[in-house]
Amino acid sequence: MVGTLLLVGCVTAPPVQEMSDARQAIRAAEQAGPGRVSADTLADARRLLEEAERQIEQEAYGPARMNAIRAKNRAIFALRSSEDAPD
Repeated sequence: MVGTLLLVGCVTAPPVQEMSDARQAIRAAEQAGPGRVSADTLADARRLLEEAERQIEQEAYGPARMNAIRAKNRAIFALRSSEDAPD
Protein backbone atom coordinates (compact mmCIF):
# COMPACT_ATOMS: atom_id res chain seq x y z
CA MET A 1 0.00 0.00 0.00
CA VAL A 2 2.75 2.47 0.93
CA GLY A 3 4.66 1.55 -2.21
CA THR A 4 1.57 2.23 -4.29
CA LEU A 5 1.08 5.62 -2.68
CA LEU A 6 4.70 6.52 -3.31
CA LEU A 7 4.46 5.39 -6.90
CA VAL A 8 1.31 7.42 -7.53
CA GLY A 9 2.93 10.46 -5.96
CA CYS A 10 5.97 10.22 -8.25
CA VAL A 11 4.21 9.98 -11.61
CA THR A 12 5.71 12.56 -13.96
CA ALA A 13 3.98 11.89 -17.27
CA PRO A 14 0.40 12.67 -18.22
CA PRO A 15 -1.84 9.60 -18.49
CA VAL A 16 -2.38 9.90 -22.23
CA GLN A 17 -3.38 6.27 -22.84
CA GLU A 18 -5.69 6.11 -19.84
CA MET A 19 -7.45 9.31 -20.91
CA SER A 20 -7.88 7.97 -24.44
CA ASP A 21 -9.25 4.67 -23.12
CA ALA A 22 -11.73 6.52 -20.90
CA ARG A 23 -12.94 8.74 -23.75
CA GLN A 24 -13.42 5.73 -26.05
CA ALA A 25 -15.34 3.80 -23.39
CA ILE A 26 -17.60 6.79 -22.71
CA ARG A 27 -18.19 7.27 -26.45
CA ALA A 28 -19.12 3.59 -26.83
CA ALA A 29 -21.57 3.82 -23.92
CA GLU A 30 -23.10 6.99 -25.40
CA GLN A 31 -23.57 5.25 -28.76
CA ALA A 32 -25.53 2.45 -27.11
CA GLY A 33 -28.42 4.87 -27.06
CA PRO A 34 -30.47 6.64 -24.42
CA GLY A 35 -32.52 4.42 -22.20
CA ARG A 36 -30.16 1.48 -22.75
CA VAL A 37 -27.35 2.77 -20.57
CA SER A 38 -27.53 3.73 -16.91
CA ALA A 39 -27.60 7.53 -17.06
CA ASP A 40 -26.23 7.81 -13.53
CA THR A 41 -23.32 5.48 -14.23
CA LEU A 42 -22.48 7.28 -17.46
CA ALA A 43 -22.68 10.64 -15.65
CA ASP A 44 -20.23 9.27 -13.07
CA ALA A 45 -17.85 8.32 -15.88
CA ARG A 46 -18.05 11.77 -17.41
CA ARG A 47 -17.52 13.43 -14.02
CA LEU A 48 -14.44 11.31 -13.33
CA LEU A 49 -13.01 12.14 -16.76
CA GLU A 50 -13.58 15.86 -16.18
CA GLU A 51 -11.83 15.58 -12.82
CA ALA A 52 -8.91 13.81 -14.49
CA GLU A 53 -8.69 16.62 -17.05
CA ARG A 54 -8.55 19.22 -14.25
CA GLN A 55 -5.88 17.20 -12.49
CA ILE A 56 -3.79 17.05 -15.66
CA GLU A 57 -3.96 20.84 -15.90
CA GLN A 58 -2.59 20.94 -12.34
CA GLU A 59 0.06 18.35 -13.27
CA ALA A 60 -1.39 15.92 -10.70
CA TYR A 61 -0.77 12.98 -13.02
CA GLY A 62 -1.11 10.17 -10.48
CA PRO A 63 -4.64 11.12 -9.38
CA ALA A 64 -5.52 11.94 -13.00
CA ARG A 65 -4.46 8.45 -14.07
CA MET A 66 -6.58 6.86 -11.34
CA ASN A 67 -9.65 8.94 -12.25
CA ALA A 68 -9.21 8.15 -15.94
CA ILE A 69 -9.14 4.45 -15.13
CA ARG A 70 -12.20 4.84 -12.92
CA ALA A 71 -14.00 6.74 -15.70
CA LYS A 72 -13.25 3.97 -18.18
CA ASN A 73 -14.47 1.31 -15.76
CA ARG A 74 -17.72 3.20 -15.04
CA ALA A 75 -18.36 3.64 -18.77
CA ILE A 76 -17.73 -0.06 -19.38
CA PHE A 77 -20.14 -0.90 -16.56
CA ALA A 78 -22.76 1.40 -18.12
CA LEU A 79 -22.21 -0.24 -21.51
CA ARG A 80 -22.46 -3.76 -20.13
CA SER A 81 -25.70 -2.83 -18.38
CA SER A 82 -27.05 -1.88 -21.82
CA GLU A 83 -26.16 -5.32 -23.16
CA ASP A 84 -28.23 -6.88 -20.39
CA ALA A 85 -31.21 -4.60 -21.04
CA PRO A 86 -34.19 -6.11 -22.89
CA ASP A 87 -34.76 -4.92 -26.45
